[in-house]
Amino acid sequence: MKIRFLLFVFVMIFTPFGLGAALAEPADAAAEAIRTRVETLRGGGDVIINGDAIAARTVIPEFYERRDFRLAWTSPEQVKTLVLLMEQSRNHGLDPRDYHGEAVQMLAQSPPGDPVALADRDMLFTDALVRLAYHLRFGKVDQRALDPSWNFSRSLGDIDPPAALEAALASPSLEKAVLAFAPKIPFYWWLKDGLARYRAIAQAGGWPQVPEGPTLKPGERDPRVALLRRRLLASGDLVSENSADPELYDPVLEEAVKRFQERHGLETDGAVGKGTLGELNVTVEERVDQIRVNLDRARAVAQDIGGDYLIVDIAGFRAALFLNGKLAWSSRVVVGKPYRETPVFRAQMQYLVFNPTWTVPPTILRKDVLPKVRKNPAYLGQQNMQVVDNKGRPVNSADIDWSRYPGEAFPYQIVQDPGDKNALGRVKFMFPNSHFVYLHDTPSKRLFERAERAFSSGCIRVEQPLALAEILLDDSEQWNAAAVKAAVQSEETRTVSFKRKIPVMLLYWTAQASEDGTMQFRRDLYGRDARMVKALAAPFQFVPPERKQ
Repeated sequence: MKIRFLLFVFVMIFTPFGLGAALAEPADAAAEAIRTRVETLRGGGDVIINGDAIAARTVIPEFYERRDFRLAWTSPEQVKTLVLLMEQSRNHGLDPRDYHGEAVQMLAQSPPGDPVALADRDMLFTDALVRLAYHLRFGKVDQRALDPSWNFSRSLGDIDPPAALEAALASPSLEKAVLAFAPKIPFYWWLKDGLARYRAIAQAGGWPQVPEGPTLKPGERDPRVALLRRRLLASGDLVSENSADPELYDPVLEEAVKRFQERHGLETDGAVGKGTLGELNVTVEERVDQIRVNLDRARAVAQDIGGDYLIVDIAGFRAALFLNGKLAWSSRVVVGKPYRETPVFRAQMQYLVFNPTWTVPPTILRKDVLPKVRKNPAYLGQQNMQVVDNKGRPVNSADIDWSRYPGEAFPYQIVQDPGDKNALGRVKFMFPNSHFVYLHDTPSKRLFERAERAFSSGCIRVEQPLALAEILLDDSEQWNAAAVKAAVQSEETRTVSFKRKIPVMLLYWTAQASEDGTMQFRRDLYGRDARMVKALAAPFQFVPPERKQ
């Protein structure tokens, strides 16, 4: 007994850390391991856990430093919720693999006993949570990398990430705390529901392809009609397949085709021609990808949507003004041709101009106007246009050798005077931007009757401009409908500033959903969806958002 006591005293005196180190709690050893990894991140090194790098290189060090490197994932219930959130990320069109999905699920089922492995597990779980919250708030795709004109908000606002992470883990519902980072805008959640429905269609076998052939018209009989019925039944446009003659294009089928055409932005003529057939034969898997793409677009712009704003849906050929979050005005619009795309960006509406002049932009001047003048010297007069120098002084067009300007730079400007032929119509709405894009009236009213309206050189032509002017001027006495009409009829150029500087957002939606569950799809006019699908499939990449100073 005396020998054992002396041995104990020897160990306590001569062991550097005494018995406390030998019997250190696993949590203390795990905290030390976390500290080591945090210092690696702070030093610019990589921390690789289960083959994946820790991406939140700033948030995670701050988070663990504030909690003295203690383990964060000590609640089995929180771990269980994390696994659920990883799986539910699919419902948002995201990929659990971006959030260490398989590793999280495996480590949740069998927590390691080794303190170092326990530290790795804890940091991996934290990184998974940060990654998911990051994607829900900003979207996965780095829009600025795809589109240099992108300038939407990408701010954390008042959020302090480490504090928000701590609060989420302390919350009675981790799920609610994380989903609070997702967009608040209703159409995001309607679109998310649409994704679930179209994935269910895919799991049920999708829909059949309708073979090419002559246009199918109501009243006709054709073996392809039976396939058309099955196709529309699968997407819910046709309620019942029951028909006395499955190959007869009857009135019930005609109405189903019109519903399909309306949902896809086609001419609702009830005939299945080339355009309608092309949309019918887009696979359900492609529609699923289309929905996923637009969910990510919604996440990327959600911070800017709220209160008062005007949206131009480029692919949908519509504009809508919301005041206090409620629809105040909407209109059909004409947007840029595929080779003269209307850009996606955000700016502030500043003023309007009644009876504007139009200075022909350089691209239109070079590609359209100068060739027409060379062919027809009377063109300028016919279009109510004049040539001016860089000081705005008129230049006699008869003195210009127009043949010199297929190659040489044109040294003048061409300006169209106000009037019925003016390309901008009777009013233009200005939200200054580097693209020289704006909303305006147009003399070409017939184009609004077309289902697909991509005819401009980048600016947005508006079908109902005077109603928009009255609402934006927001003065029932000085600028009521009669006053707006009088200003137009005066034919005098007049600039009027707006009291409220309403944000204008030019967006690109190829899939939307309404509250009743109706899905709307539009053709990918500018071929942007494929790049988005590719970016959604790429490995996780963390692009730090703006933080409040």
